[in-house]
Amino acid sequence: MKPVRLDKFLSDSGIGTRSQVKLLLKKGSVSVNGEIIRQPELKIAPESDTVSFQGAILSHSEFYYYMLNKPAGYVSATDDNTAPTVLSLLKNAPGRGLFPVGRLDKDTEGLLLITNDGPLAHRLLSPKNHVDKTYLVHALGLITADDLIRLESGIDIGEKAPTLPAGAKLLSVKTNNGHAVSLVELTIHEGKFHQVKRMFQAIGKPVLSLKRLSMGTLLLDETLAPGEFRMLTDEELANLRA
Repeated sequence: MKPVRLDKFLSDSGIGTRSQVKLLLKKGSVSVNGEIIRQPELKIAPESDTVSFQGAILSHSEFYYYMLNKPAGYVSATDDNTAPTVLSLLKNAPGRGLFPVGRLDKDTEGLLLITNDGPLAHRLLSPKNHVDKTYLVHALGLITADDLIRLESGIDIGEKAPTLPAGAKLLSVKTNNGHAVSLVELTIHEGKFHQVKRMFQAIGKPVLSLKRLSMGTLLLDETLAPGEFRMLTDEELANLRA
């Protein structure tokens, strides 16, 4: 790879426009091989030089992959006029054209993959691939053995066909204000609109809260607080691609 100007490298990494990058360089936000650099015209070798922005090492990559622990109150979109989007939580993350892979409802929490890799997103979301998604569900009411069988067997949620067979496990039952609240781990193999909520509504046990734990091979990093994110590890990315 040919040497490139530092400001171009930073801009291509999604840090900002060339003019914004020059201001960041003046502030001392960028280092090359451990040394703070303020000259935008400096030539670097992306394959051998280590460039850091605010302490985070940047890679000269076309695609970027982030795991976000989505908090409630954020919309899974790139732009919205009614509520903050999940991308607002990744303001300083490198990478152009980032978008959420699939949607979590505004009030749903948990694992959300953010990337700019369209082909990978398409493979993960394609109905024919049946990528597993596991959720932690708090439902109002006592989930019975019959309820679990209905969830696992496929259930009518008003579509042309019932949902695909799912995995359902009752984890606990607690009482809240005199009402039973069941905690269920549910694994589905498709992604119909509001599917989990509609499945529990169909058995008369409405969802109180919902958190996604996994998508395919990607597991939520429980060390991430709601609203926090990190880049995927090489192993996580390789498993997803496989």
